[in-house]
Amino acid sequence: GIADAMLDSVPMVCLTGQVATPLLGTDAFQELDVFGMTMPIVKHSFLVRRVEDLPEMVREAFRIAREGRPGPVLIDLPKDVQVADASHLPAHVPAAVLPPPVPADAKLAEALAAIASAERPVVYGGGGIALAGAVEPFRRFVEATGIPTALTLRGLGALSHAHPDYLGMLGMHGTRAANMAIQECDLLVVVGARFDDRATGKLSEFAPFARVIHLDADAYEISKLRTADIAVPGDVAVSLKALSAARANCQAWRTRCFANREKFGARYDAPGTDIYAPALLKRLSEVAPADTIIACDVGQHQMWVAQHCRFNDPRNHLTSGALGTMGFGLPAAMGAQFACPDRTVVLVSGDGSFMMNVQELVTIARCKLPVKIVLLDNSSLGMVRQWQELFFAERYSEIDLSDNPDFAALAQVFGIPAKRIIARGDVDAALTELLAQPGPGLLHVAIDARANVWPLVPPNNANSTMLDSNPAHAAKETSHALPA
Repeated sequence: GIADAMLDSVPMVCLTGQVATPLLGTDAFQELDVFGMTMPIVKHSFLVRRVEDLPEMVREAFRIAREGRPGPVLIDLPKDVQVADASHLPAHVPAAVLPPPVPADAKLAEALAAIASAERPVVYGGGGIALAGAVEPFRRFVEATGIPTALTLRGLGALSHAHPDYLGMLGMHGTRAANMAIQECDLLVVVGARFDDRATGKLSEFAPFARVIHLDADAYEISKLRTADIAVPGDVAVSLKALSAARANCQAWRTRCFANREKFGARYDAPGTDIYAPALLKRLSEVAPADTIIACDVGQHQMWVAQHCRFNDPRNHLTSGALGTMGFGLPAAMGAQFACPDRTVVLVSGDGSFMMNVQELVTIARCKLPVKIVLLDNSSLGMVRQWQELFFAERYSEIDLSDNPDFAALAQVFGIPAKRIIARGDVDAALTELLAQPGPGLLHVAIDARANVWPLVPPNNANSTMLDSNPAHAAKETSHALPA
């Protein structure tokens, strides 16, 4: 959890227990060097040796967690400090958080000129948009300029799925339209993104014809992996407001990009009789309230959620992006429901991930958390199986989960209403029934054990090389050279 928060830039203050201060370093019962072992995965750590130091350390911890690029801070509390009298200490007063620096006018002027002169611009937006509180300025910038836009996994929701300027998610499991546009663009406007390998594919071949404008609150990310031609560190919202004055001259380019979006759009008419997970998730988004919070675990279903669920705000999508932690989804959904008791919270999980935190069903029942669980069961570790199928000559190892428990019966043991469906015709009624539950509920969905996530950019390949579920398209490149 702490490492997830560090890699996904989530502000968190962790209070951990420690042996009494006289016992530190003696290998006492239950002593671990929590302070030392967590240093690589936190922004800062505190070991409280005197209760008098606690108020200022707490104050600083909350400031550090929120200031600049957010992340976790740890406070290690020895037992004698925990039980010490603190009644004489001052009340906690929150520390002021310094705002990000104001972007330089000269850099903004360069960016405005670059946008005005570009013929094939694309916006590449990431999780830093929401972190900077810049969702609305981002939308106004895209709408003002009309630049075709792609988003990362953590950026989903910064534009709605149906937005006329949106090409889809980019990267390993992104849309063809988004990946093709980025591979062919002559200007890449990067907003709160960090050139992660799952987004870029082979970095040396990512956006090969593009100049790069990079906006980010974290100056360290700019030019870390891809050199920015125009670096704009500082307050992302301020930068976007200034750049909204730009006018891109790219109508022919837009026409081409959105023709590709139409041509290569997702299809939901899968052959066979098994429940088709992408179609079910699309339907879930259609019948759930627009402000539903969807948490997901890690595996094939994580990518299906990203591809087929509709998010109107990045904060409505909870996922382990950078670390890919199986078991993340259930506690994330629980936390969201505690924080937003009046919102609908749905967990989409797979049979592999769900078993890693299945014991939390008792917490959901005990706390009466109305979390709705959609459990996609393909009786395997599906993403591992898919990679073994495609890249390891079908040498399958340790992916068979055909001896799974009856998940519906298991939920019912905890007092949670549950049902299992296996037929496509049962999907609509089952989703409606699940969402109408006044409390928690679980829908156990049996899906095809051989289903794969498409499209797919093979590892260490350019994003122009996308495998498709249609064998006739496999390994064909969608873009080879500078477009005419």
